[in-house]
Amino acid sequence: MHTTMASLSTPPPPIAAGTTPKPYSSSFTTTTWPLFSITSKTSALKSLKHKLTCNAGSSENLHNLDRRNILLGLGGLAGVANLTSIPSVTAAPLSAPDISKCGTNTLSGFKPGETTPTGGDCCPPDSSQITDFKFPTNQAFKIRPAAHLLTPKYIAKFNEAIKRMKSLPESDPRNFLQQAHIHCAYCNGAYTQSSSGFPDIEIQIHNSWLFFPFHRWYLYFYERILGSLIDDPTFALPFWNWDTPAGMTIPKFFNDPKSALFDTKRNQAHLKSVVDLGYNGKDTDATDIETVKNNLAIMYRQMVTNATDPTAFFGGEYRAGKEPVSGGGSVEQSPHTPVHRWVGDPRETNGENLGNFYSAGRDTLFYCHHSNVDRMWSLWKMLGGKHKDITDPDWLNTSFVFYDENKNLVRVYVKDSLLTNQFGYDYQRVDVPWLKSKPVPRAPRSGIAKKLVGKVKKTEDVTFPVKLDKTVKVLVPRPKKSRSKKEKEEKEELLIIQGITYDSEKYVKFDVYVNDEDDDASAPDQTEFAGSFAQLPHKHKGKTSSKTNFRAGLTELLEELEADDDDNVLVTVVPRSGSEDITIDEIKIIYA
Repeated sequence: MHTTMASLSTPPPPIAAGTTPKPYSSSFTTTTWPLFSITSKTSALKSLKHKLTCNAGSSENLHNLDRRNILLGLGGLAGVANLTSIPSVTAAPLSAPDISKCGTNTLSGFKPGETTPTGGDCCPPDSSQITDFKFPTNQAFKIRPAAHLLTPKYIAKFNEAIKRMKSLPESDPRNFLQQAHIHCAYCNGAYTQSSSGFPDIEIQIHNSWLFFPFHRWYLYFYERILGSLIDDPTFALPFWNWDTPAGMTIPKFFNDPKSALFDTKRNQAHLKSVVDLGYNGKDTDATDIETVKNNLAIMYRQMVTNATDPTAFFGGEYRAGKEPVSGGGSVEQSPHTPVHRWVGDPRETNGENLGNFYSAGRDTLFYCHHSNVDRMWSLWKMLGGKHKDITDPDWLNTSFVFYDENKNLVRVYVKDSLLTNQFGYDYQRVDVPWLKSKPVPRAPRSGIAKKLVGKVKKTEDVTFPVKLDKTVKVLVPRPKKSRSKKEKEEKEELLIIQGITYDSEKYVKFDVYVNDEDDDASAPDQTEFAGSFAQLPHKHKGKTSSKTNFRAGLTELLEELEADDDDNVLVTVVPRSGSEDITIDEIKIIYA
C-alpha cells in the first residue's frame, strides 16, 4: 500500500486542506449559469473579468465559495448552455484506432525500429479487451492549481507521483514512457483510420476540431494514474499559468536536477526566461517587459479576436476518410505551438523533447502546459455569444482509446468531454490580465490599401500558388464594406489563407499583418498584427509534406484601424521559421 499524500494545499486553497470533497453531482448539469445569457462581447469580457479576478488572491474568500459555484466553475455548465450546430453532410465520426495495428513511424535521423528515448516507435501495449468508459460514481472533486503558486508539500506530492510512474515496469501501460507514447501514436502517423474503414489514412489529433477534446481525455487519465499511484484521488495536475506575468517562466521546481520532474532536453537559455508565446524559433532582443506585453496581446488576439466562433477556436472539421486539412484553432496555433518549441532543446536534432510531437510527452512540463491549454477551453466558453461547443454529431461521436489507472483499455467519446465538472475537476481562480490587453493600432489610417494600388498587386493579379521564401504583400478585396452592426453580429469578417503546403518535419511559422505598410512589421501588441500560423514537427504516414489553412478575424481589427470603409485590405505574410518551402494557394476574405 502506498503512503497517502497530503491533500491540495496551494495558496489560495479552494477546498480546506485535509477535507474530502463531496462526489460530483450530476444534478448541477441542469442549471444555467447567468453569464451564458450574455451576448455582447464587451459585456461578456467585463463580466468574465469580474468573475475571474475578483478576490483571486484571497484564501478566505475562496474558502467561502459556495459548493455549487465550485462545481460549476470554469467549465461546469459551459457545454450545456453554449452549444452550436455545424451541420454534418454525412455521418462519419472517426472511430478509436485499433491499437493492434499500430505502426512504427520514425523521424528523419532516427534508426528504424529504435525504441530508446531517441527512437520513433510509440506503439502501446496491446489489449484483447476494450470497454466503454463510464465516469466513477464516487469520483472525488479536485482543483487544478496554478504551478507557480504550489506549496513545497504539493510539489513533493507531484514529484512522488511522477517518480512512481517512472518506476513502473516498461510493459505497464501506466509507465511514464508508455504514457508519452500515447501522444506520439496519435500525433505521428502510427494509427490509421482502419476502424472507420480507411486503413490507408492516418489519424492525427492536431490541426482540427479534435485537438481540445483529445488532450482533455489524455490529461484526465494521466491525472487519475498519478493520483492512484500516491493513493490520493484529489490529486490534480497543476497548470503552467503562462497567460499571466507571474507565471510566464518555467516553474522553478521543474529545474531541479534531483527531481523526477526534471528533463535534460530543454532549451538551456530559457530555463529562467520569460516565455515567448509567439516564439519564432530563435530569440529576439525584446526586453522582459516587452515580451510580457506582447504575450498578453497574443492571448487577447487568440482568445477573443481570432476565436469568435467554434470553428475559429476549435479548428476545422475532421471526419472519417479525410485528412485534417481545414486548419487548427486559434489557441492551438498560438500560444500552444510556440510554447512547445520554446521549451524544446535546440541541441537535439528534432527539438526534443517538448519541441516535437513524438517526444513531447517525455517532458513532465508537457502535461502542465496542456493543463493550461485545457483551461483556455473553459475560459473561452465563459465569454458568451457564439463561444459555444460544437454539436455536429461527427465531432461528438468521435472516439479515442486510453488505458485507465487500473490498466484497462477504455473507449471514450468527445461528447462526454464538454463539462469539466463531469470529469471532477475545476481550475484555481487566478487573474486573467489578457482580458485587458487589447492590441492598439500602430497607425490607425483609412485608405492605406487604396494608396497602394499600383504599387502592391491585388490578389487577382497574383499567380498562385505563391512561395513564402520571402515576405508576401497583396491587396485583398473585401466582398462588402461598411457593414451594419447587425451584419457584424451575424457574420464575422475573416481573412483566409488557404492551401498552405509545408514541410511537416520542420518547425514552421509565419506571421500575418493587416494594413501594415511599414517595412518593419508591427509587434504583437499592435492591432496590425493579425496572428500567426505555427506547426510543430511531426511525421505523416508515407509523406513529409502537409496541407492546411489559416484564418484570422477582421471585424474588430478593421474597426480599430479605421479601415471599415475600405474596398481592399493590405495583407502582409512574413516568414519566420521553416518557411522556405511553404506555398500558399489562395488569400481571400469571407464572411462566416
